[in-house]
Amino acid sequence: MFVTVASYKGGVGKTTTAVHLAAYLQTLSSTLLIDGDPNRSATAWGRRGGFPFQTVDEKEGAYQARNFQHIVIDTEARPGSADFEALAKGCDLLVIPTVPASLDTDALILTLQAARKLAPNKYRVLMTKVPPPPETDGPQLRAVLLREEIPVFTAEIPRLKSFERAAAEGVPVYGVQHDPRAKRAWEAYQAAGKEMTDG
Repeated sequence: MFVTVASYKGGVGKTTTAVHLAAYLQTLSSTLLIDGDPNRSATAWGRRGGFPFQTVDEKEGAYQARNFQHIVIDTEARPGSADFEALAKGCDLLVIPTVPASLDTDALILTLQAARKLAPNKYRVLMTKVPPPPETDGPQLRAVLLREEIPVFTAEIPRLKSFERAAAEGVPVYGVQHDPRAKRAWEAYQAAGKEMTDG
């Protein structure tokens, strides 16, 4: 399976999503994470600790991809429309992480309406950093996405400090020690990964 993770805004958990979808896919078969972000955030994360999958940059990824069952690409932040079209056409699924923030919703909808024309049936929104009840930003964004008939994961990623700890320790979130919420954090990405592979 070839998965691309792309985002039009910073701070939405793009690299976190790429890392954890790769970690999930690795539980199924050999997985390669291609770090296409110029900041090399995923590469730096893995160097601090260790990932259960291999990570390479986009140049090496072109040669390595044939040796793996699953490929996940962490893309450059804020791709242009031409880049987005190329990313969408070249993968099995384009995952677009987004945070529930009312100020961002209108821009997101416009972007995704364009995506629908470029890559129908090949993209899906993953809601990340979803605040807990009684905050209503998550349900409100989901309602907007569904109203606009934008494909969205049923699974959503909660706003938890466990992910920051995982990045600091250089491991997927399930490897974070002494954090009772890490299990919940990993289960959220497992649920998203299962949706992704089950179609």
